[in-house]
Amino acid sequence: MLDLFSIFSKGGIVLWCFQSTSEIFTPSVNALIRSVILQERSGNNTYNHNALTLQYKLDNEFELVFVVAYQRILQLSYIDKFLNDIHLEFRDKYKNELQGHNYIMDYNFMMNFERVLKECEQWVKIVENKNLTNGKTEIEAPEVEDDVIVANRAKLAQKMASKKKEPKKSPKSPKATDRVKKPRVWELSGDSRDVASLEFTTDKPDGDNDTFIPDTELIGQMQGKIRDLEVDSEEESSSEEELDETRPAPAKKTGGMFSLFKGLVGSKALSEETMRPVLDKLRDHLIMKNVAADIANKLCDSVATRLQGKVLGTFDSVAKTIKSTLTESLVQILSPKRRVDILRDCLQAKQEGRPYVMAFCGVNGVGKSTNLAKICFWLIENNLSVLIAACDTFRAGAVEQLRTHTRHLNALHPPEKHNRTMVQLYEKGYGKDAAGIAMEAIRYAVDTKVDVVLIDTAGRMQDNEPLMRALAKLIKVNEPDMVLFVGEALVGNEAVDQLVKFNQALADHSSTVNPHTIDGIVLTKFDTIDDKVGAAISMTYITGQPIVFVGTGQTYTDLKALNANAVVHALMK
Repeated sequence: MLDLFSIFSKGGIVLWCFQSTSEIFTPSVNALIRSVILQERSGNNTYNHNALTLQYKLDNEFELVFVVAYQRILQLSYIDKFLNDIHLEFRDKYKNELQGHNYIMDYNFMMNFERVLKECEQWVKIVENKNLTNGKTEIEAPEVEDDVIVANRAKLAQKMASKKKEPKKSPKSPKATDRVKKPRVWELSGDSRDVASLEFTTDKPDGDNDTFIPDTELIGQMQGKIRDLEVDSEEESSSEEELDETRPAPAKKTGGMFSLFKGLVGSKALSEETMRPVLDKLRDHLIMKNVAADIANKLCDSVATRLQGKVLGTFDSVAKTIKSTLTESLVQILSPKRRVDILRDCLQAKQEGRPYVMAFCGVNGVGKSTNLAKICFWLIENNLSVLIAACDTFRAGAVEQLRTHTRHLNALHPPEKHNRTMVQLYEKGYGKDAAGIAMEAIRYAVDTKVDVVLIDTAGRMQDNEPLMRALAKLIKVNEPDMVLFVGEALVGNEAVDQLVKFNQALADHSSTVNPHTIDGIVLTKFDTIDDKVGAAISMTYITGQPIVFVGTGQTYTDLKALNANAVVHALMK
């Protein structure tokens, strides 16, 4: 049974509505519009909100949305057919009013609605009865006589026996003579006498002196907001030439992402069959650029849903229209839904007399500690004191790594310059409870008036339940202002699995009504992927959270802010 059926324009005007209960459905419909339709996530036509399932169909020619809502526990297999049939019924009956967007308020559509719904319910019963009837017929496998099986086994045993040969006797080996074992000398190897000439460490301690010469060129480069990421755009002109049909293409130039579709022009409405060749080639291109396969399919389906029924002009190319539509969708996905200004938030927390707390989480080896140190350098460049909480109590050398970063950062910004120690390390060694160390570190930061606390957690795989439970406990107990997921730009399909399971684990193990999940993403190793930037799309699409920082190298200044237009341009070229 349907709880709600509504027809409204994309401008927000409700044309017709049916409601079988007195329940208020406005929050669910608004959530569908806000989370799916406005965010260009319309590839999947089903959306769950609270106890309801909402299915919808878009009419791009008349800018209409058809929405059905029913209880999630119900399995209504006729909904897709019902939406298609009711869509055609409404279009045919009110085509004249819809063509000029001259909406009327007295659509007499109740009889049509009840008739179409009844036909769909009868249709699904007929289909189910046919399936049950077909399920009773079984194909019996031919039986093989036992005598035939025995005869075949005997032939096989005879054949195997004929192949056996007597083993050859090996000649007597000569008696081994006593030898003295000598150490093997590898080519180009050295010994202890060569250690001094092979030592290239520039900041090694000289006896009791634990200082090193800082690179003063780094100082002053990270003041203010982080600079935007720049992505190479060498193929911009060639890509535009491939799409521009008014220019003759060079004879030698073949291939290209959309070269097969230059002849597709016309003034008729776009259909699934017309767009499918372009969408298939576009999907393969996105996967090649490291977008997860499932996300690439959803993006292409979303573009198809958005453009289906749209009428093109005489000189509009199908390929160019699809590419521009997808580009707009990708830019909107990467653009943050909320403003993320960490400097402003840190200063506001400082005015409130408390430290601003950020927790870093992610899988093993993605660069959490390194990028934490980069963010720490950016904060002290803007005159904010930082306390690093060493909560990675599992990995050998994790605390020593942070201790080295602390020493280097304090050398770049010495205490005598700021009349205070800019970076401090709070550590309790290994094997301790990470949540307890983080709590003590935050309490210490409050007592000593430290501006920012950065919590470094242990790397963990998304399937490791004990460590995921410990991470959820750390976040629940300490309630950080921001939880950052650190992920590699190198991953493709793995990014989806990591983020989904991290978010799910944080939600499952928090035991609160509104669990604190991932607030933002740090994308590392971006300098190693050239133009294969698809991981940024996959991560943002899955979580809906912004990419706050992008790591682009090995020094403290190699930290950038995401430029959505630059990333999408690199993805589409």
